[in-house]
Amino acid sequence: MINYQIIVEYLGTNYVGWQIQKNGTSIQSEIQKALGKVLKTKIKINGSGRTDAGVHAKGQSANFFFNRNIKDEYKFLNSVNYFLKKKTIAITKINKKKIDFHARHSAKKKIYKYIILNRATSSPLNNNRVWLVKKKLNVNMMKKGIKYFLGTKNFTSMRAASCAAKNPVRTINKADIKQKGDKIFIIFESKSFLQKQVRSMVGCLKYVGENKWKPQKVKSVIESKKRKLCAPPAPPEGLYLEKVVY
Repeated sequence: MINYQIIVEYLGTNYVGWQIQKNGTSIQSEIQKALGKVLKTKIKINGSGRTDAGVHAKGQSANFFFNRNIKDEYKFLNSVNYFLKKKTIAITKINKKKIDFHARHSAKKKIYKYIILNRATSSPLNNNRVWLVKKKLNVNMMKKGIKYFLGTKNFTSMRAASCAAKNPVRTINKADIKQKGDKIFIIFESKSFLQKQVRSMVGCLKYVGENKWKPQKVKSVIESKKRKLCAPPAPPEGLYLEKVVY
């Protein structure tokens, strides 16, 4: 039995999320169907983690076991992507890994990027791929606010009510904001995140950028451990799973 890792890129707009669910089509189910057609057997993949409905990925990681050697990786990728080309999903890489490798359990950190388009008009080229915020944001204030997310904290106030994680404590290793033209890029790195945590943090930063909150309000909201005090989470269309590091 050989353990294979795949790197997956997708637009999550038309999906219920990564994980298989009864209420709609998932990224995981589409990939498993495509792999089954190419490898001529039922395949189950393990993802590095869930992405919510509407969230995208540039570097999602997953693994699966197969009892034969995939010799021609180029042919394999082309064959699988043939079945995925109309699904806004692509497998960009395949790697052989040690038998104990697990896409989720072996991950050391995940990098998420959120993109805000900060301008007065919508953008057909960026439709469903950014969060359009028409009011001018104060990026300097947002840079001050984002620092309060760094370190090990209890993020109860920034998790979804449906979050199944037993422990709300997470460590944010990196939190950064960059502006390029009319786009604002927000980066977070952590070993793992709570459900809707990144989107909630971005929502708080938007409030800071709009001068609804002072930067230090972020600190008090985290310390409150009360979800009702958090800003509304940012919409899913601006969020990307950039990379999973092992």
